[in-house]
Amino acid sequence: MNGARHMRVLTQQDHDAETREHVARLANDDDPFILADQLTTLERIELHFPEFTDGRAYSQAYLLRKRLGYKGDLRATGDVLIDQLVQMERTGFSSAVLNEGADVADAARQFARFTGFYQDDLAR
Repeated sequence: MNGARHMRVLTQQDHDAETREHVARLANDDDPFILADQLTTLERIELHFPEFTDGRAYSQAYLLRKRLGYKGDLRATGDVLIDQLVQMERTGFSSAVLNEGADVADAARQFARFTGFYQDDLAR
């Protein structure tokens, strides 16, 4: 990432307090292409991680950004750990809801730990 971080990290309470009218939620086994005709009207798409070891939502995020060109908020929900945030950002997520009890300040420090990457990502 060129030093700038754009991923927004939220607590569950922050997430619950947000109100948006045009939100789609995909289970991690849903095909993102089912949203192809709605992408211009959606403010946010929420991709669910049922457990941190299940990474199918990373592939969904990549497909939504790279192949379908989605420009809105792409949010990770479910079993989201601080250790996953950098990879989430690199695969196209723009926001994430942390597990209950996780500290948003700890999440910010996680981003500061990694200043550059050899591989390209969707943020470049």
